[in-house]
Amino acid sequence: MEFKIGDVVQLKSGGPEMTIEEIGEHQLSGGKAVCFCVWFEVVAKQRVVKRDTFRPEVLKAVEDHPGPSVWQF
Repeated sequence: MEFKIGDVVQLKSGGPEMTIEEIGEHQLSGGKAVCFCVWFEVVAKQRVVKRDTFRPEVLKAVEDHPGPSVWQF
């Protein structure tokens, strides 16, 4: 599957919904494509931004993404 910047994705094995913020190559991937993803986690009642890179093969699109959510504490 091809992804583009702004797509909402999730690991095929589950986990948080993430947004693709960049697509490119990473030296650790041996020059293969990777998706640079960003998501939020709540830690001690505060939103914390998390980022990591994933191969496209381990991601799936989130089809029924409800759009922006309102964070309430």
